[in-house]
Amino acid sequence: MNNFHIRYAKEGDEGLILQFIKDLAEYEKLLHEVVATEELLNEWLFKKKKAEVIIGELDGEPVAFALFFHNFSTFLGKSGIYLEDLYVKPEMRGKGLGKTMLKRLAKIALERGCGRLEWWCLDWNKSSIDFYLSLGAEPMKDWTVYRIARDTLAELGKE
Repeated sequence: MNNFHIRYAKEGDEGLILQFIKDLAEYEKLLHEVVATEELLNEWLFKKKKAEVIIGELDGEPVAFALFFHNFSTFLGKSGIYLEDLYVKPEMRGKGLGKTMLKRLAKIALERGCGRLEWWCLDWNKSSIDFYLSLGAEPMKDWTVYRIARDTLAELGKE
């Protein structure tokens, strides 16, 4: 689509990014877990620069976003890109916008010399899984994700 453009998010986009996060969380039935605020996004995205966001705009209207950051592979000896969230508004799906967003992320990874582009996907999200498989993505086998958060993190981290 010639009228679809991708840009990096900038300060002032926090409200838009937060709305995309909430829309994605609602789709994933996890809206109750969103505690992010515009102030937190400003601090972590633009002040501390701990993650980046690209925004896809169709005819100047924001319709997609991806939030990503660098991770590191000790085996490869270099960084990769971890895609935390990719979201395309429901009415815009099926037009190739998600693929275009992933292609841009792959290009960013290559330009930066990264060895990987990876992400997680909910097991029940068959349409996304089918989409990722159609791009040649491979599910990781023999790996389970573990997480420590909230009270457990506070307890483990105290002296």
